[in-house]
Amino acid sequence: MTNRRQLLTGAAGIAAAALIGTSAARAQAQLPDAGPLGDVWLGPADAKVTVIEYASMTCSHCAHFHETTWPELKKKYIDTGKIRFTLREFPLDPLAMAGFMLARCNGNDKYYPMTDLLFAQQKNWAFVDKPVDALSTLVKQAGFTQESFEACLKRQDIYDAITQVKDGGAKAGVDATPTFFVNGQKVSGAVSIAEFDKVLEPLLAK
Repeated sequence: MTNRRQLLTGAAGIAAAALIGTSAARAQAQLPDAGPLGDVWLGPADAKVTVIEYASMTCSHCAHFHETTWPELKKKYIDTGKIRFTLREFPLDPLAMAGFMLARCNGNDKYYPMTDLLFAQQKNWAFVDKPVDALSTLVKQAGFTQESFEACLKRQDIYDAITQVKDGGAKAGVDATPTFFVNGQKVSGAVSIAEFDKVLEPLLAK
């Protein structure tokens, strides 16, 4: 079993998630509650539609989604109050776990700026010869020091909480990243904004 020490020593192998076709795969699922750290929500609590994303920080499909679809999804649906959105942790390897731990250590108000930074810069830290060193350098842009970086990655409570979120996602049917649940409806893959439109608009029209 992966332990927290691996986060500091690093692991070169990055598991790439499989994208399930170009169209969204849909299924009903019973979603678990948020883990001990809670969800970090964007959008109004009374929105008609709730979207939960399970992602891995080292998943290239997740990074592609956050580069291409996420800005438009946020602008079109979250910022306008139409949907409520949260990103849940589903780390596929120790390095992805480290990224999520750092996002959590940085505080909920900085959770999305941090995850946005890590996805945007993914190729510069996740797929290099010394990923842990590169990650340490990158997060100093977000206010970490080497000492706080190492201290965060030793937080067993955060490690355990993220593991609980991942286990809950797996029980709900998450077997690849990114996976979304739209009002409980499973949508798999780095879907485009047009594909999201097809899922969201009928629900919003009800």
